[in-house]
This record gives sequence, structure tokens and C-alpha cells, in this order.
Amino acid sequence: MLRTALRNVLAHKARLLMTVLAVMLGVAFVSGTLVFTNTISDAYQKSSAQGFDHVDVAVEPGDRQDAGDRLGKRPELTDALLARTAKVEGAQSALGAVNGFAALADKHGKLVGDGFSTRGGNYWSGEDGSGKDPRYPLTKGHAPKGSGEVAIDSETAARTGYGVGDTVRMSVDGPVLPLKVSGVFSTGDGTVSAGGSLALFDTATAQRLFHPEGGYDEIDVAAAPGVSQTELKSALDKALPGDGFDTTTGQRLADDQAEQVASGMDGMRTGLLVFAGIALFVGIFIIANTFTMLVAQRTKELALLRAVGASRKQVTRSVLAEALVVGAVAAVVGLAAGIGIGAGLRALMGTFGQSVPEGPLVVSPSTVVASLLVGIVVTVLAAWLPGRRAAKIPPVAAMSSVHATATTRSLVVRNTIGALLAGVGVAGVLGGASMGMDSGKPPMGLGAVLLVIGIFVLTPLLSRPLIAAASPLLRLFGVSGKLARQNSVRNPRRTAATASALMIGLTLITGLTVIAGSMQKAIDNMATSALKADYVVSMANFNTLSPDVEKKLAGVDGVTASSPMRNAPARIGGETEQLTGVDGSAIRDLADLSFHDGTFSVKGEQVVVDADTAKSHHWKAGSTFDAGYEDGKEQRLTVAGVYEGNELIRGILLDTATLSTHQKDPADTQVMVKTASGPSDGAKDRLEKALGNNPGIQVQDKKDVSEDIAQVFTLMLNMLYGLLAMAVIVAVLGVVNTLAMSVFERAQEIGMLRAIGLDRRGIKRMVRLESLVIAVFGGVLGIGLGVFFGWAVGRLIGGSVETYELVLPWGRMVIFLALAAVVGILAALWPARRAARMNMLAAIKAE
Repeated sequence: MLRTALRNVLAHKARLLMTVLAVMLGVAFVSGTLVFTNTISDAYQKSSAQGFDHVDVAVEPGDRQDAGDRLGKRPELTDALLARTAKVEGAQSALGAVNGFAALADKHGKLVGDGFSTRGGNYWSGEDGSGKDPRYPLTKGHAPKGSGEVAIDSETAARTGYGVGDTVRMSVDGPVLPLKVSGVFSTGDGTVSAGGSLALFDTATAQRLFHPEGGYDEIDVAAAPGVSQTELKSALDKALPGDGFDTTTGQRLADDQAEQVASGMDGMRTGLLVFAGIALFVGIFIIANTFTMLVAQRTKELALLRAVGASRKQVTRSVLAEALVVGAVAAVVGLAAGIGIGAGLRALMGTFGQSVPEGPLVVSPSTVVASLLVGIVVTVLAAWLPGRRAAKIPPVAAMSSVHATATTRSLVVRNTIGALLAGVGVAGVLGGASMGMDSGKPPMGLGAVLLVIGIFVLTPLLSRPLIAAASPLLRLFGVSGKLARQNSVRNPRRTAATASALMIGLTLITGLTVIAGSMQKAIDNMATSALKADYVVSMANFNTLSPDVEKKLAGVDGVTASSPMRNAPARIGGETEQLTGVDGSAIRDLADLSFHDGTFSVKGEQVVVDADTAKSHHWKAGSTFDAGYEDGKEQRLTVAGVYEGNELIRGILLDTATLSTHQKDPADTQVMVKTASGPSDGAKDRLEKALGNNPGIQVQDKKDVSEDIAQVFTLMLNMLYGLLAMAVIVAVLGVVNTLAMSVFERAQEIGMLRAIGLDRRGIKRMVRLESLVIAVFGGVLGIGLGVFFGWAVGRLIGGSVETYELVLPWGRMVIFLALAAVVGILAALWPARRAARMNMLAAIKAE
């Protein structure tokens, strides 16, 4: 039986090729994902570890301590503490590190890197200013000295073309700083390797820019020769005053950084593997379809084996042995292709401006094992049911009939099971949609899986009425159209398996498009309804702005109202709450808030509160509460009104005149601006010019705000389209496979049609129309399910996003259906050509 299985594989190489390709693509996706994420993770971990080579123990401020109802302060890392750590027994040296956001403009005035990875820090030259910073070896020039100099990393210098002596424009919290490049340094910082930038100032300048109150963010201590990191940490713990400081060994920091990198890769890995799973799931239909047709075509052969003594188990094992060989070949080829995909994805990141630290391609043993197991197991499982079905055919019945038709009882059982699964799935999706975001996701997810499986089981039943609806169009093609319709419903199970592969891909694509389009509309509604302001000004990384920015904007010609949004923590009722300071005289002209209770009055001791915060504290208009500010003082505030919060404005709003008196270093998260003429290119240019065309500051109108928030969804959707294309490619292979085997199976019929007068063009048209009908059938099911899932997920999201409304992308859905039709036409090219070139006399004599 084993030799028979191997001979069958060799005898049907062309028929099994599509199955090999389907499995190979799925395995390639799995192995490529694992190779890519492992390679990136390993490169970042090694690069990050280099950044801690100079650190044996790091000293950082502890968490902010609360003292009763007063807001405590974080302990400061002062120069005195720095000197003290350097003298601890076992310490060789200590340096103070300062860091923060620093936006660098390139030669075209654009921000270098993205907002979250454009950082600044200090070059530690020692207490006397003559030393060298072990963290950042200089490759050109000299260390920065004074407030007018800066050093930049070598990768940023290469990307921008800046060199020693050039003048660059930089911003830390708003005002533009013209600085001279004093030197270029190298660094193993993973953020820089990934496309970010790092600018270094001398310590005094860095402290003035990032810490006006003085001090350091971290003190890095190097151990003396022969002293371990653990020993040094113990000595520092004993020497540091109080319990307000945290000490961490360099090894622990490196390990934590490695864990963060691995954790960051987990999300990407999981997402990619989900789509690899989808591709494999679609491939299961092709594999099952292929082996079902192979078994049907070899019914007499299998019956003869049964007649000469082969048992049912042996017949099943024979089919599974074929699947094992096919799966093993596909898995090996897929693994090799996946390694190439992993390397290609890494190179592709560079073309999109996403640099990756240098490092070898990582192909771990777990990747090899996982790829081989996935390919083999998926193929064998998909072939098990056809093999079991073949073994059940009685030898006598099989010898007398090439095709064993499904019994009425089996169809009734199938349809009953399918209806039950679909019903339970619909109930789960609807039930999940009516619950909250947290509790509704599990039942909705389970319901969606059951519904897809149920529709797949019911597809043979659904194929007849839906395909019959296309009869009027098919009649336009005469005999070829009539034959195509009859052929597409002749074997409903085969048609169902072929259409289902395309259905799954289009279900996901349509559902994601509906959700993304609806979220875009929700964001547009939010920006339109919540803001009266024409512009919102903020830092590129959403860091804080200098209060000087609002003052400059208020003085711009044409500005009629402006207000900062200034956040500050406060102790209220024993809990820490966030206060938002606004200009009480201007906020009503800049924000459009819906009030449930009271009035929109923000002045003096009067505040307005969003409904969720008011509910949690049992407040209403007229309620009073005590707020403990960060300077330790308390004040009684009165709730003037309760408004409906949104994603842009929420929390406790009070006048900046009231809040600022309790802040040592006030800073704004953003500034809202209204102009006399409304948003225009001229108004925006005036605002940007007043800020010195600052690379680190964004001046956005309502449309810009909406697009900025929606950009994440758009990017994600485009990535998902690319990933789901894999599932569609596998589905195309399934259509090609089905048609090719269908043409082989109907060789006598095609030969007879040719003999009675149907020409080659008519044969081609018949096969193409059959493929078109099957593809469009799968497309209609997929788009219908996608819209349903998109609506259900929208109901779930709508509970937390009030501006959410369902948007059906009719234009895109028409495109998706047209693409399904194109898939059908392209998939039929080779089978149609093969059918048309068939020798009619040889075909009529074929068995």
C-alpha cells in the first residue's frame, strides 16, 4: 500500500501541484513571519544591550509618593547625589544622564525621524568638562560646549547630509533653536538604528532644556575592577538616602529592554501568524477538494484494491500517505521560501525608511519544526476525510460506477448541521454586539467562527438558488452559458469548497473595510462636533509645549481666540485626578461641548466636568470638592456644569489663571486657535511662520486632526489588504485546481461536445463562464458576510465611541466583486485552453 501511494503521487504530479503550492504559500507565510520577527527582535536586543555596556548600576528616581491627600514629589537626582554615588565603595565612576524630546529639521525643514524617536540628551564630559562620554564615542569633531552647539548621531548625519560646522534648526518645547554641529558620534541605541535621531548638548544646556529645575533623569555607575554588579547595587542601596530611589543592575536593564523588544515583536508576530493561519485555512479547502477529486477518479482502482484484500484502514492510510508526501515536500519548499520572505521583509523595511540594526538572519530550530509540522499536519488532516470516504465505498458499487453520488440522507444531515452552526453563530455575533467591548468580544469571535463554518457547510445548498439567479445573464452566451450554469451546480460540494476559499478572503477584506470606513467617519464627526477652533497646535510627539507658544499664537494677525490645554495632577477625594487648564474667557469659542447639567462656565473656582468623572464622584452642577495641587496647596472648586466628554476633550476643565499659580513649570499639551477668516492656507502659513516654521510643531485644522487619528487605521487596513492577498492567491489556486480536475473528469463529455459541433472557442467560453460563476458566487457570500461582521463589530465599538456610525463602502464592494470576477476569469485561462486543445476522439475513448 505504501508503494501504491508513492506511485500515485508520481503518477499525478500535475494534479497535486496546486495543492503543493497552496500548502507551500501558507508554510512560507508562517516561516517568513517567524524568521522576520526573530531576526528583528534579535537585532534590536543586541543593539539595545550595547547601550548598557557602560552601566553596571543605574540609579533612578522612585515613583511619586503621596502624602495623605497631598500630591508628593519625585525625589531629585542632584549633583550632590551624583558625587555621593561616585564615592560609594566598589564604584569606579558615575555620570549623570539627562534626556528628553528634541525635534531636528532636515535641510528641507522636515522633521527627522518620527515624533516619538527624535530624542535629545547630554554629553557627559565629567565634572571638569574635559572627559569623554563612554556612551557616545565621537567619530568627528568635538563634544558640544555651550548653548549654541549640538552633536548628532552618525546615522542622522548620513541621512540628512549634516556635518561638523553646519547650522541646524532644532526645537525642544516650541521655540526654534539655531545650533552649530560640533561633532558626530556613534551609538548602539536601537531607536536610532530604527530611524530615529539623537542630539546631544553639554550637560548644563541639556538640564536647562529638559529639566529647568536641575538634576538628572538617571545616574549611571560603573563598578571598579573585581566588583560585581550585584555587589555594587547592594552598596548603593545602603548609601542612598531614604527609600525614594531605585537601583537596577546593567544586566537587568539589558534583560528588561530585551523583554520589551520581544513583547513589541509579539503583537506583530501574532498578527502575521493570524493571516498565515487564514491562508492555511483557505488552503485546507483546496487540499480537501483535490484529494476528493483524486479519490473519485480512482474509485475503480481503490475498489480493486479492496477486492484483492486491502482493508478500509489500508485504503485510508494509502490516501494519507500521499498527503504526507505532498505535505512534506510543500513544507520543505515553503520553509525555504519563508526564509527568503523573511530576508526580503527586512530589506523592504529599509526602502520605506525604517532602518533596522545590523544582525544575522535568524532561523531558529523552532521555526524549522513549526514550519514542517504545519505543512504536514494541515495536509494530512485535510486529506483524512476524503480518504475515509473512499474506504467506505463498497467494492462492487465502486466497480460499477465511477462516481458515487451523495445520498439524500447525507445531504439532509449536512444541511441540518450547517443550519445549526450558522444559527448558533448568528446568535453569538448578535449577542456579542449587544454587550460591552470587554465582555462582547469572546462570544462575537466564537460566533463569527461558527457562522463561517456553518455557511461553508450550507454552501452546496446555497449554490443552486444563487447560481440560478445568474441564468438570465448566462443565456446571453448561448449553449456555452447554459452548459456553464449546469456544470457549476452539477457537483455542489466541489463548487462549495472552491467558492468558500474565495469567500473567506473577501469576508475579511469587506469586514475590515466597513469597520475602517465607519471609524474614519466617527473620527470626522468627533473632530467636527467637538471643536469650534480652526486649528490645533501641538508637538509632533504630543509632548508638552512651552507656554510661550500660546502667547505667540495669540498675537498673530487674524487670531480671534486661543486657549492652551494644560494638564496637571491633583489629589481629589484621596485619588489622583488629571486637571486640564484652559483659557476660561476663550474656551466657549473654541470647544463645542454638550452639557447635561449646569452651564459652560470656567473661571476662578468654577470648573466643568465630563459626565463619566462626575458620575464616579457623584457630582452634579453646584457640587463642591477640594483639590490638592502639586505645590501642596488645596483649593475648593465648584462644579458649574457637567458635559459629555469625547476623545478630544474630557476631564475636569478649569481656568489656567487658577491652575498656573500652583505650577512651578507650566506646560501645554496643545493650543486651540480660532481665526477671523476661518481655516485657510494663508492663516496656517501665518501661524507656522510665527512659530519659526518649527519642525517639531504641528499646526492642524479639523481635517488634519481627523486624518492624523485615522492614519493608524488606514495604515493598518493597507497592511491587512496586503496580508489577505495571500489568502486570495491561495483561493485562485483552488479555482484553477478545481477547473483543471473538472476538465479532466469531463474529458468524454467535452470530446462529445466537440464532436457534435461545439467549437474550441465555445469550449473555452464554457469553462471560463463556469469559473466566473463560481468566483462571483464566492464573492457574493464573502461580501455579504463581511458587511454583517462589519455591522456587528460597529455595534460593539459604538458602545464606547458615541460618534460611530455604519458606513457601507459601496464603491469598494463593487470593486471587490469585480475582482472576484477577474479572479474567476484568470483562474480559468489554463483549464479552458487545456479543454479546448483536447483531442475529441481520444477524449471520447477515455475512461
